[in-house]
Amino acid sequence: MRIGISTSVIQRGRSGVGQYVLALVRALLAHPSRHELTLFVLEDDRPLFEFARDAVRIVPVSETFRLAERDIAWHQVQLPRLVRRLALDVLHVPSYRRLLWPRPCALVGTIHDLAPFRLPKKYDWKRMLYGRVIVRRLARRQDEIVAVSRATADDIRQFFHVPDQRVTVIHNGLDHQRFTPEGRAAARAIVAERHGLHPPFFLYVARLEHPGKNHARLIAAFNRFKAQSPSPWQLVLIGSDWHGAGVIHELVQRSPFAADIRCLGFIPDAELPRWYRAANVFVYPSLFEGFGLPPLEAMACGCPVLASSIGAVAEVCGGAALQASPDDVDAIEQQLTRLALDEALRERLQQAGIAHARQFDWRHTAARMLDIYARAAARVRAPVLAPAAHLAH
Repeated sequence: MRIGISTSVIQRGRSGVGQYVLALVRALLAHPSRHELTLFVLEDDRPLFEFARDAVRIVPVSETFRLAERDIAWHQVQLPRLVRRLALDVLHVPSYRRLLWPRPCALVGTIHDLAPFRLPKKYDWKRMLYGRVIVRRLARRQDEIVAVSRATADDIRQFFHVPDQRVTVIHNGLDHQRFTPEGRAAARAIVAERHGLHPPFFLYVARLEHPGKNHARLIAAFNRFKAQSPSPWQLVLIGSDWHGAGVIHELVQRSPFAADIRCLGFIPDAELPRWYRAANVFVYPSLFEGFGLPPLEAMACGCPVLASSIGAVAEVCGGAALQASPDDVDAIEQQLTRLALDEALRERLQQAGIAHARQFDWRHTAARMLDIYARAAARVRAPVLAPAAHLAH
C-alpha cells in the first residue's frame, strides 16, 4: 500500500498527538510488511523525523501553514491535490481537527478525544464551534475512524453518529525500550543533582491547562495533605504553559506550601523516563482524557500511580492504579495521604503497574493500524470492483 500520514498537528512534538504520531511512524517502519510511507511534515518539524529520513518519503509543508486556520485550509485544498498526484491508496489524518472533506483516496482518521463536547470551556468559541459542528460532518466522510479508547469510541457514536462498523478501538502503545523500571536510584541521583529535588515527591506530567487537567484541585488537595501533618513530600508539575496556565501559577504562588510545589515547565521527551523513575508517586487527576498515556509510562517505569476514577483514564489504568474522583478534593487528599504513609501499598501498585503496562505496545498498535489502512482501501475499491465481479458471473 501507498500510505500517507499528515503530521502537521504534532505541535513540535510537545503534545500527546505529537507523541502518538512519532511513535506510530517508528512502529510502522519496524513492521515486517512492506509499504510505501509518505509523511507530510511542516518544515520546522522535519528534524523530528530524522530517524525516518531514509525509509520514507517526506513531503515538506511550508511554515506559513502552521497556524490552525491556514493548516485547516491546506488540508482541504492542497493536501488532496498532493495525495492524487502521489497516487496514495490511503491517507491517515491523526487528529479530528484536520479531517478531510475531499476524498482523494481512502481516508482514515484517529480521534483521540471529543473534548469540545465534554469540557465546555476547554477552547475558545471558534475552536469549540469547529469541533462541535464542522468536525461532526467531516467524521462521517472518513472510511475508517480509529478511537484510542472505548470511552472515545462511545463519544464518537453519541456525538458524531458514525456507524459502528467504521469505528475501531486501537489503544495507544508504549515503547518498552525507553520506559523501563531499571535505574530508579540513578534517576533520583540525577534529579537531585540537576534540580536540587530530593524524594519523596508526587509527579504530575501534563501541560498546564486549566481547568481540563485539574491542577487546581490537585494543588488544593496537596495543601490539605501538607496541612494535616508535617511531611517532606513535594509536588512536581512538569508541562508547558497552555490555556489557563496563569490560574495554575497563581494557585501555586498563593499556596502556604508554595516552597514544596515545583513547576518545571516543558521537559524534553527523552528525559521523561528519568522523571517517572525518580518520582515516588505519579498523580494523574485529569478531568477528561481520550486515553491518558503518562500513567502507563509511569507504570512501565515502576512508579505507583494515582489516577482519575472516570472515563478513559480509568479504562486504561484498570486495577493497576489507585483511583480518586477528579471532582473530589477530599478524595484526592485522602489517597495522597494513603500513598505517602503506606509503603507496602506503593510496592503493590508498582508491581501491578509494571505488569499492566506490558499489555500496551506500539508494535501491536502499528499492526492493527495496517489492518485498518487495508480495510479502508478495500472499502473504497469495493464499489468499483463490484460491477466487474458481477459481469464475470
